[in-house]
Amino acid sequence: MTLEPEPLAPALAAAEEAGWGVVRLDLDGVRSKAALMRRCARALSAPEWFGGNWDALADVLADLSWLPEAPGRLLALTSWRGYAAERPEDWDTLTEVLEGAADFWREQRERDGAPPLTVVLSR
Repeated sequence: MTLEPEPLAPALAAAEEAGWGVVRLDLDGVRSKAALMRRCARALSAPEWFGGNWDALADVLADLSWLPEAPGRLLALTSWRGYAAERPEDWDTLTEVLEGAADFWREQRERDGAPPLTVVLSR
């Protein structure tokens, strides 16, 4: 894992100390959509029904029921610059999916107090 020591490490530690579920998604070496989907599935411990496409990733991020209960969830995306440079259109789609998931969970929190999903990017 290629987590930068600052400022991500303190945020991860604080989230874990608060009991949040922390998912580390390291994209080091990922250069294809198929590899990205495999890495996402592994990092998220995605259920068997995960189809390895954009819609399935959006569905997984809007469900999260298979993960342990937590007062919040932090998805830390690291080493993403190589993927973004190699696959700019896929990178744009990935960021749209992640933003959509964060928005979804923000709306759920406002509506019924569901735990938030926060996505952070680090080198």
